[in-house]
Amino acid sequence: MIEASAAAFVELHGLDELWFQVAGTRCNLSCSHCFISCSPHNDLFGFLSLDDVRSVLVESIEWGVREYYFTGGEPFLNPDLVEMLVTALGYGPVTVLTNATVLKDEWLLRLRAAEEQGPFSLEYRVSIDGPDPQTNDPIRGEGTFERAIRGVEQLVRHGALPIITMARTWPDHRDDEVLGRFRDVLRQHGCNRPRLKILPRLKLGAEVERTEGYADWERVSPGMLEGFDSTQLICSHSRTVTDRGIFVCPILVDQPGAWMGESLAETDRPFPLEHGACMTCYQYGAICTNPSSQFHGQAGETDRGEGGR
Repeated sequence: MIEASAAAFVELHGLDELWFQVAGTRCNLSCSHCFISCSPHNDLFGFLSLDDVRSVLVESIEWGVREYYFTGGEPFLNPDLVEMLVTALGYGPVTVLTNATVLKDEWLLRLRAAEEQGPFSLEYRVSIDGPDPQTNDPIRGEGTFERAIRGVEQLVRHGALPIITMARTWPDHRDDEVLGRFRDVLRQHGCNRPRLKILPRLKLGAEVERTEGYADWERVSPGMLEGFDSTQLICSHSRTVTDRGIFVCPILVDQPGAWMGESLAETDRPFPLEHGACMTCYQYGAICTNPSSQFHGQAGETDRGEGGR
């Protein structure tokens, strides 16, 4: 662990994105690479209530938040999620991150209607870690590829164009091969404009057991920020709301020192980049967000989540 005096600090330049960890660490799957070890039995973080979300949405107005993200665990396990998303669509563009294995047509019908009636968009980000069961299922569980693909088909039937996100569990040189195969698979299942986002591995949580954790040297030093555009780091423009308060980002919610306060005002202070995952963001950019400029207007969009150095 580096000494506090050697830490690099990043200011909150503006609160552009606000994350809601609505399902806490509860998920219907137990993925072997999950950076916060979500599972059906992990209650480290609990569900947010509809009142919690409404209160923070109101608070977010004075901060000029531009878009809202809903994550978990699996967000659709929260029985109030649909109402939360409908409410948030009255404040700005919304993205929900899901494994797409528990979707219901009645939810998607209501969400489609809410999106069409308002000025803001609703994005679905679906986690599938490869173009076939052989790649995905060893990571996410037996049968999860077929279940997730059925969820993608369901979203497409309801007029959505989901962003498929995958953690890179293969060598870098295979990216083009994997992406090409995935585009073909998605087209076969009705997704005529595949939108793909590769995420780097986050060596936290379950991934530590599957492969390895961060080495002591994998830290961002003050010198590394000299001449570096710190707005590429999610901690410079985002915060994450949980049932245990507000954390710096959705990656570090269970890490010591990442808790920032109980209100958005308390989180308006510099954050020390003392964690190994901060190095991943430094290398690849704000991997959690999905800038619209990278996804709209082209057929077969791809983002490798590599906006940084």
